[in-house]
Amino acid sequence: MTGAPEAPEVSEVSEVSEAPQITTPLQFGLLGPVRAWRGGDPLPTGSPQQRALLAALLLRQGRTATAAELIDGIWGEEPPSQALAALRTYASRLRKILGPDSLASEAGGYAIRYTGDALDLTLAEELWAEAEQARGAGDLCQARALINKLLGLWDGEPLANVPGPYAQTQRARIEEWRLQILEARLDMDLEQGCHAEAVSELTALTAAHPLRERLRELLMLALYRSGRQAEALAVYDDTRRLLAEELGVDPRPGLAELHQRILQADPGLAEPAAPLAQPAAASVKPAQLPATVADFTGRASFVTELSEVLSTAEGRVMAVSAVAGIGGVGKTTLAVHVAHAARVYFPDGQLYVDLQGAGPRCAEPETVLGAFLRALGTPDSSIPETLDERAALFRSVLDGRRVLVLLDNARDAAQVRPLLPGAPGCAALVTSRNRMVDLAGAHLVDLDVMSPEEALLLFTRIVGEERVAAEREAALDVVAACGFLPLAIRIAASRLASRRTWTVSVLAAKLADERGRLDELRAGDLAVTATFELGYGQLEPAQARAFRLLGLADGPDISLAAAAAVLDLPQDETEDLLESLVDTSLLESAAPGRYRYHDLVRLYARSCAERDEQPPSERTAALSRLLDFYLATAAAVYAIERPGDRLVDHLSRTGGSGLRFKDRGKALDWLFAEAGCLLACVQQSAGGGMSRRAADLLMAAVDLAESGVNARRYEAAAVAVADAAALSGDAPAEARARTFLAHVLSVGGRFGESERAAVRAYELGRTVGDPVVLSRVPNQLGIIALYQHRYEEAQSCLREAISAFRADSNAPGEASAMCNLSRVQLELDQTESAVELARQGVQIYADLGALLRIANARYALGMALTRAGRPAEALAELTGASGTFRESRQPLWEGMVHYRMAEAHLAAGRPAQAAAHAEQAMALRGIGGEWRRGTMLTVLGRALSGIGQTVRARACWYEALTLFEQLGSPETAEVKELLSTVAAA
Repeated sequence: MTGAPEAPEVSEVSEVSEAPQITTPLQFGLLGPVRAWRGGDPLPTGSPQQRALLAALLLRQGRTATAAELIDGIWGEEPPSQALAALRTYASRLRKILGPDSLASEAGGYAIRYTGDALDLTLAEELWAEAEQARGAGDLCQARALINKLLGLWDGEPLANVPGPYAQTQRARIEEWRLQILEARLDMDLEQGCHAEAVSELTALTAAHPLRERLRELLMLALYRSGRQAEALAVYDDTRRLLAEELGVDPRPGLAELHQRILQADPGLAEPAAPLAQPAAASVKPAQLPATVADFTGRASFVTELSEVLSTAEGRVMAVSAVAGIGGVGKTTLAVHVAHAARVYFPDGQLYVDLQGAGPRCAEPETVLGAFLRALGTPDSSIPETLDERAALFRSVLDGRRVLVLLDNARDAAQVRPLLPGAPGCAALVTSRNRMVDLAGAHLVDLDVMSPEEALLLFTRIVGEERVAAEREAALDVVAACGFLPLAIRIAASRLASRRTWTVSVLAAKLADERGRLDELRAGDLAVTATFELGYGQLEPAQARAFRLLGLADGPDISLAAAAAVLDLPQDETEDLLESLVDTSLLESAAPGRYRYHDLVRLYARSCAERDEQPPSERTAALSRLLDFYLATAAAVYAIERPGDRLVDHLSRTGGSGLRFKDRGKALDWLFAEAGCLLACVQQSAGGGMSRRAADLLMAAVDLAESGVNARRYEAAAVAVADAAALSGDAPAEARARTFLAHVLSVGGRFGESERAAVRAYELGRTVGDPVVLSRVPNQLGIIALYQHRYEEAQSCLREAISAFRADSNAPGEASAMCNLSRVQLELDQTESAVELARQGVQIYADLGALLRIANARYALGMALTRAGRPAEALAELTGASGTFRESRQPLWEGMVHYRMAEAHLAAGRPAQAAAHAEQAMALRGIGGEWRRGTMLTVLGRALSGIGQTVRARACWYEALTLFEQLGSPETAEVKELLSTVAAA
C-alpha cells in the first residue's frame, strides 16, 4: 500500500506541552473494529492507517515498537516516500485524542500505556486462562461460563478494516485462537450432555470452516449421541470427499478412528443424547426435600444403616436404598430424615417426588422426569417426549454431579428404574409399600413398626413429658392400641396435645371403646384405615367436611383458591381449615398455598365422603364447583391471550367467577402451573351431567395443547370427555370435545385421526347448531387438507370457516382462517394474494392487541414473503414471531419458526444459516410428532446439500422418507425426488 502523508509532520514536543492532563481511564477494543473509549464515550480513531498504528501498538501490549517495525507493519514492502513523516503525524493525532500520558515516544519508536484490563484482548486472555484452570480442576460449568463470557467480547471480525500485513497476520492469529476456544467449549458441551444444542452450532461452523477436521469430529460425536448415527457417518463421508478434492489427503487418524467406533456402536461413545438448558444450568442446585420433623424419634439402627449406604455413593455407580413397609409405618419420615442427614454428601442438590404408588393414578415416570429436568435447569423446549429419551437426558444432566434423589411412595420397581440417576456420586432413596426384590443392586430395608420404647418416646415428645409421666401405663396402652404405627401415634398424640382438658386415660379409653378397629390396626394395610379413622373422628365438623370434600378431587395437589371453590368458602377461612388439617397430619402442604393428600389418606377421605357426606348430591356439587372454578379462570386467561375472540361468550355459564389477572404473565403462570390439576378435573368431570363444561374447559385451556408440552394429557382428557358424552347422548359436549381433540391430534401431526375427529364433530355441530364447532371445524379441516396437499378442498373449507367466523362476529377467528388460507394460496401459486391475506390477519390481531395471535399471523406472513422472493422481510416477521412464542411458552411454534427461517435463508441463498435454524427446529425432540420431524429433516437436508455436505443431507432425507412412508404422507414424493437429484449428481 502506498500513499502520501495525510498532514504535515507535527512537532511532538509541542504536543506534549500543550495537551491537557487526562486522568479518565481509557479502554480499547481489537476484537472487532479498532476502537477507543474514555469513560464510556467513544473516541475518534482516524483513518485506516491511523487505526493500523493504534492496533499495532495495542497488540504489543505496552512494549515499544520501532518506527521501522511500524512502517513495515502498516505499509509492507512498498511504503510511501513520506512514510516516517506520516507515521509521526498519526502518532501526534493519537496523542491528542488519547492524552499525553497514553502514547509515549521511546528509542525512536512508540508505546501505548494503559491499565491491564483496558484492552478487550487482554481481558479475553485472562478469561481463557481462568477457564483452562477451571477445566483442569474439573469444574466444567465454571469453565463454560468463562468461555461464553470470553466469546461475548468479540464484536465481529477482529481488527476489522485495518490495512497492512501486520494486521492481516494478527487477524488470522486471533481468529484461529477464537476457533480453538470454540472447539474447547463445544468439547465441554459434549462432556456435559449438550449434544442436540451443539449440533446446531457445529453445523454452522463446519459450513464456515469446511476443512477444519476437529469441528467435523465434534459434529460426528454430537450427532451420534443425539441418536442420529446415519448423519454422523455421513459427516465422515462428506469430510473424506472434501479433503480428497481440496487437499488430496485422507482424514486424520482421530477422525477415522471415531468413524470406526461409530460404525461399531462403541459403548464408550454412547453418552446420553440431550442438552442442558444453558451453560449456567448445571449450577442449579435443587433442594426439594420436605421438611424433616423436629421430633423425629428412634429408628437409630435404620438411620445408621441408610446413612452409611448413602455416604458411600461417591465413587460408586450408585447407592439405592429401598425402604419398604405398611402404610403409616413412617417410611417417608425416616427417608426424609436420613436424606437431610446425608445432604452433606450431595452438595449439588436433592430431588424429591411423591410417586403416589398406592393411589389409583400413580405418577408416570416421564412426568416425574420432566419435573426433575426442569428443577435441574432444563427448559421445556429441551425436554424430549419419550420416557427413554427423558431418562437418558436425566442421567446426562446428572453426570459429574452429586445429587440425592428421594423417590417416595413407589408402586414397583418398573416405576422406579427410569428415575434412577446411575451416575457416580449420585444416590437414590426409595420408599414403597412393596419390597422391591427385583430392583437390581438395591440395598433393601424392611421397616417395621416402632418398638414400644420408641413409640412411647415419640408420643411423649408430642404430648409433653409432664402429662405422660403422670399416666405412663395409660400412655403405653395408647401406643399399643395404635399398633406402634408412627402415623397412628402422631395423630393420636396430636389430638391429645391440642385438647388440654383431656388426660391420657381419656384417650386410652376412647381407643379401648373402638376395640374392633384396634384389632384391624394390627392387620396389614387395614391398620392404616383404623389409624386414619382415629384422626378423622376427632375433627371438628368443618374440618371433617373439608377433609372429605377435598379428597374427591383428582390431580396431584390443589391450590388454596381451588380448595376454596370446592368448599364454597372464602379463601381465608379455607386456609385456616386446611392448615388445621396439616397440623393433624391428615393433609400435607406441598408448597405455600398448595395442599395434597398422602395417597392412602386420599382414598380414606373419599370413603368418608361416600359414607358421611349428606346429602350425597353435595359430593357432586363440590366437584361441580371445582370445575366451575377452573373453567371461569381458564376463560379469563383465554380472554387475555385472545382479546376479541367470541369463544368466551359461547362457554357454559359458571357459578363462580374464578381468578382474575392483571397481567398476561401471571395468567400464563397460572395456566401452565395448573395444567395437571386442570386436565385431571376435565377427565374426572367427563359424564355425570358435567361433560359440556368439561369440554368447554378444554376449549379455554387450548394453549396447553398448542404448546406441544402437554399434548398427551390434553388428548387423554379430550378422549375421555368425547367418549363419555357419546355414551350419554350429549351431542353438544361431544361435538366440542371432538373439535378440540381434532386440534391436538393435528398439532401432533396425526392428520388422519384428526380428520376423523373433525368430521364427526362437524356432523354433531350441524345437528345442534353450535357456532363454535361450525366455525372451528372447517378451519381445522382446511389445515388438514393443506397438510395432505388437497389444496382446492382446503381452500373451500377455509372460506367456509371465514364465513362462519364472520357470522359469529369473531374477528380473531376470521384472521386465523385468513392466515391459513394464505398458506393454501401459496401452494396454488397465488403469492401476492397470500401475502395480502396474511397482512390482513396481522392487522386484525394488531387492532385487537392479541400478542400471541399476532405471532401466528406473522408466521404465516413470513412464509408468504419467503415464497414471494422477499426473504429479508420474511426473516424480520419470523424473528418477531419467535420472541413472542418464547414469551408465551409455545416451544412447538418457536421451533416451527426456526423451520420457516431455514426456508427463508435457503431462498436467500444462505444454506449455512438455514442449516443452523433447521437444527434449532430439530431440537424440539419429538414435540409436534413424527410428521413435523420429517419436514424438518427435509429442509435440513436441503441446507446441508447447499453447503456441500451431501452425504449427510442424503442421510437426513432417507430418515425423512422412512417417516413419511410410515405415515403415508404426500411428502414422500418430494423426498424421493431430492434423493434422486443427489444420486444423479
